[in-house]
Amino acid sequence: MSDEDDLDDFEPDQDDLEKEDDEKDTEDWEDNRKEGEEYSEEVKGAALLHFLLQRMPTPLTEDMMKEALSLLCKTGNGLAHAYVKLEVKERDLTDISLLRSYIHLRYVDVSENHLTDLSPLNHLTHLLWLKADGNRLRSARLNELPYLQIASFAYNQITDTEGISHPRLGSLDLKGNHIRLVTDLDPQKLISLHTLELRGNQLESTLGINLPKLKNLYLAQNLLKKVEGLENLSNLTTLHLRDNQIETLSGFSGEMKSLQYLNLRRSKMLAPKPDQPRGWRQRMSPSAPDLETHHSLRPRLLRGPW
Repeated sequence: MSDEDDLDDFEPDQDDLEKEDDEKDTEDWEDNRKEGEEYSEEVKGAALLHFLLQRMPTPLTEDMMKEALSLLCKTGNGLAHAYVKLEVKERDLTDISLLRSYIHLRYVDVSENHLTDLSPLNHLTHLLWLKADGNRLRSARLNELPYLQIASFAYNQITDTEGISHPRLGSLDLKGNHIRLVTDLDPQKLISLHTLELRGNQLESTLGINLPKLKNLYLAQNLLKKVEGLENLSNLTTLHLRDNQIETLSGFSGEMKSLQYLNLRRSKMLAPKPDQPRGWRQRMSPSAPDLETHHSLRPRLLRGPW
């Protein structure tokens, strides 16, 4: 037998090689499948844990309070001291019932939690400043707080403007909610409100904003098609109506003599029409203040004074 014959005896059969490759592919596939299943289970487990943690109640505790309290001040009678500022944002809180007993608080920030109920704040009758942005609130309703001056409920799930009746409230922020109509903003109760922020809601009408002291009104990014019910806002200086569907300049009146800044960018009325030359201008009704709106390639902010 020649050396070549000996070598031939040791050469693997092609069928055997293919069989070995198939077995290796099967093993690799099985390993990858197991790894994929393990990874998938890890992802599912992490998602489930996150879901459960979100659903688990996370109440405000005394230990959290110790870390979050600041600003030592005299109490109302001047005979004692108490911490009056609380910041507990981004704590995954679902319950702030503990605040019922912290009656001296004046500044409270409970933003970026999972709160659905702010009723414990009804006991904070010295509250001056409140920020509750980024929670799961469906209402901004609170009892009348006699000293509250600034309140922000932005980016919640609020659907109405009911239950807001704080006599010293000067600034109210409700942007990024789901409000369609403004109701129950009583001018006899909201006697100090000068700034109202309602951007990024689902407003279909400007009716209900009859607040004579109002100076700044932000209504951008809503579903408004016209301006109505604002004719008597004689102190209004700033009106933001950007990114709406407004088609006409009706709804303004000569009573709005303080208006200095009007933003109508990206409104339907500013969109160029085939029969309008570049630089067209549209005037308000004769009873409105003397302001012209302009359209060019880049619509400009509209300014007064009127």
